[in-house]
Amino acid sequence: MTLDRIEYVYTFGMDDEDIAEAIETNDVGVLSLASDGDAYAIPVSFHYDGSSLYLRLTSDGNSKKLSYVDDTAEACFVLHAVDPPDDSWSIVATGPIRELTAAEQEAFDETAINERFSELRIFDEEIEAVGLTIYELEIEELTGRKTGDHIT
Repeated sequence: MTLDRIEYVYTFGMDDEDIAEAIETNDVGVLSLASDGDAYAIPVSFHYDGSSLYLRLTSDGNSKKLSYVDDTAEACFVLHAVDPPDDSWSIVATGPIRELTAAEQEAFDETAINERFSELRIFDEEIEAVGLTIYELEIEELTGRKTGDHIT
């Protein structure tokens, strides 16, 4: 198969300003974790402060994601949007992920959480059984790509 007959769109790197604008105007992305060669990806609410991504994770005591967080040396976070037919962008942030210390968690009281994160989605858990913890993805690499002119 040759690619000369397949429709495609050129992509280009996003500059720091475009990346910051995209991150600051969105509030949910996909966090990818790994443990013993197994991958686990979940949508999560986040807050970006200009240098770190803060992720709001919940657990009812049986959280698969929290067991993967503990085993993940380098996490990957993806944020993207597609506006058909040809407009799209994506951002990938990678780095270590860690639970904030008790002192650091204090900066994220109920008011701050409501201001910085989207509404908490509760599935089949009892609200009283859900614990909430803030994690930081310490960004070591941040890249973004966006589409350019459509060529067929």
